[in-house]
Amino acid sequence: MSPLLNRELPAEDVWYSRPEQVPQIQRLSDDVRFEMQVVSEVMPFRVSGHVVENLIDWDKAPDDPIFRITFPRRNMLEPRAFDLVATAMKRSASQGEVRRLAASIYRQLNPHPGDQTLLNSVFADDVEIEGLQHKYGETVLYFPSEGQTCHSFCTFCFRWAQFVHEPDLRIAMSGSEQLVEYLLDRPQVTDVLITGGDPFVIKSRRLRSLVEPLLTPELERVSTIRFGTKALTFRPQRFLSDSDAGELLELLRLIVARQKHLALMVHFNHWREVEHPRAVAAIHALRDAGAVLRSQSPVLRGINDDPEIWARMWRSQVSHGIAPYYMFVARDTGAKSSFDLPLVRVWTVYRDAVRQVSGLARTARRPVMSASPGKVEFLGPVEAAGERVFALRFLQARDPTWCNRLFFARADEDATWFGDLKPAFGEDKFFFEEPFAELVAARRRRRSGEPASRSLADQDA
Repeated sequence: MSPLLNRELPAEDVWYSRPEQVPQIQRLSDDVRFEMQVVSEVMPFRVSGHVVENLIDWDKAPDDPIFRITFPRRNMLEPRAFDLVATAMKRSASQGEVRRLAASIYRQLNPHPGDQTLLNSVFADDVEIEGLQHKYGETVLYFPSEGQTCHSFCTFCFRWAQFVHEPDLRIAMSGSEQLVEYLLDRPQVTDVLITGGDPFVIKSRRLRSLVEPLLTPELERVSTIRFGTKALTFRPQRFLSDSDAGELLELLRLIVARQKHLALMVHFNHWREVEHPRAVAAIHALRDAGAVLRSQSPVLRGINDDPEIWARMWRSQVSHGIAPYYMFVARDTGAKSSFDLPLVRVWTVYRDAVRQVSGLARTARRPVMSASPGKVEFLGPVEAAGERVFALRFLQARDPTWCNRLFFARADEDATWFGDLKPAFGEDKFFFEEPFAELVAARRRRRSGEPASRSLADQDA
């Protein structure tokens, strides 16, 4: 496979689709390079010239945090999976055989966490609509087919299944006509999140054709258009010097002119991404277009599991007009075991970072887990009824009545995810478990063709 590059373009416009194509990789040992090749046969890999040339400190690779964000490592695969692929490569197995091995591994990596393909799917006249998700009543997620890739791929990405060679794992919609029809029938929806992948890989003229139908008077109640993107890290020139950068900013200004709240959910994992001059220029171009930028990231072992990194990142974001929004817990999918941390450690990073910043940077929610029942905020360990327990609450939930209700789990120092937790105080179940099980059963009936209950239809609505 040849490098995805054009020699006439500056280095930041280069893309590499294999680790071994990156010239600086030759600095690493033969063993490390081979391990990266093995993992990249399973986990998606793509990196931009901007990252390679401007953000990675190659003197510190492979331990540099930006390197870890974008380049594969051996521990991203379980040992048995790694050995299967490595053995096949050493005996020069065909690409078809290697891909079949990779496909068998994908199914073991929880490709769609949070039961999203079961519980977030949407229906019209009992027919499932591909490329939309609707988990919470106010917000619909839209996956335009052209945007289901990224300028680079994060090694910890919970959407990794969008980028592998398995079409049945991909969530995508062609056009936006079905999205509009769906919204017209659901007056409670106020927010549309355009996500992927990254919608800003789409050419500006095409993106405009997808977004403009959301700006009509008939959808006036859709008051917020959100875009999820990491382009400010991977390719900030998308907003500055691309041939259609002006058209993109014009589209964003149009959204604001139609009296919509334009929210960019920007993904920053390290202060180095925020502070690069090209990123700073792009941030201000977006703000000048009327966008409100909110940042989010998981806490990642070996990348940003240090309160000093978060404090500096939040301060830098605030100085450029970005509101810290979410500190996430790494989701239970893909290479999670390579990045996850005990919940107590994640909470400690938050606690020690937030102590160092002003109130304007304290807008980031405490560590949040996007679990099947909803977004659960980990409030930390507390003493209650003579026990050390973990305090939690729902920020968002399948059932809105669960939101902001405090509940408690046993203090498990090794727990890294919501599913590891058990109820405190001798309780057999958390308060939401039985109604959530009923919701799951109703959804399974619906997918099998049985009529859905009214309550589930309301949940879809």
